[in-house]
Amino acid sequence: MSTAVKRARQEDGGAVLVRKPGPQELHPVRTHRRRRALELALAVAVPLLLVLLWQLATAQSWIDDRVYPAPSTILADGWDRAAEGELWPDVWATLKRVLGGYAIGTVTGYALGLLMGALSLVRAALEPLLDALYVVPKLALLPVFLNMFGLGEGPQLALVAATVFFFVWISTMAAVLAVPAGHRDAGQVFGASPWQMFRHVLLPASLPAVLVGARIAAGVAVLVIVASEQIAAADGLGHLIFDSRALFQNDVMFVGIVCVAVLGVVFSEVVRIAGRLLTPWAPRDRGRGQS
Repeated sequence: MSTAVKRARQEDGGAVLVRKPGPQELHPVRTHRRRRALELALAVAVPLLLVLLWQLATAQSWIDDRVYPAPSTILADGWDRAAEGELWPDVWATLKRVLGGYAIGTVTGYALGLLMGALSLVRAALEPLLDALYVVPKLALLPVFLNMFGLGEGPQLALVAATVFFFVWISTMAAVLAVPAGHRDAGQVFGASPWQMFRHVLLPASLPAVLVGARIAAGVAVLVIVASEQIAAADGLGHLIFDSRALFQNDVMFVGIVCVAVLGVVFSEVVRIAGRLLTPWAPRDRGRGQS
């Protein structure tokens, strides 16, 4: 018999189940800390184990280290390039394109998503067109942006902005449409103006879902700009990866890949933390062990 459940006999001879409080109820803080420690240990242990396995595979010649350099070699090359100042210009070039395009796409996507979510006629007029444009691979638009803006930063910014726009637009419109009718009715009963309805009803109810879309868009923005830089850029991490592969500098190629991974994780985490600060009323991310 489980320690959490005991049988108790009633006077009439029947049986009832009585549940005793478990560790989570008796010691919630201690249980939460243990769970967080376990999750953190797993988050660190799994990547570390894979890196150690990769290192062992190259040391034992299970894989060709000319094609797949050892992690120690990649780390040493990355450190040398960073110390000599060769890595930072490419990192900065990619970062400023991501931030600029992300800002443009987020603002425009959020504004149009709010408008289409609140006004059915605007939604009816624009949604079919935007749905058709959404399914077009964004990299296919790069030649169009090159014709529009020429060589330089314009096509890169436009490509990131177009990618982010659709993610934010869809999440914003869906979030506004999902606001319960009771919330809207309550605002109308209290005589809320259109601005008050937006400020006190639509915004707080929809913002958590909007920020989820913004977080997804942050990761996708990094992916798109790296792919774009491999095609039409003279600098940036994407250009570094493509150029080093063409020159058979596989260690430098992996340095670029690692930098892209770190940049994507950091950018996504910054957006997540900003979202948590902006929406303290939203449910916490249970996938990260929050109570």
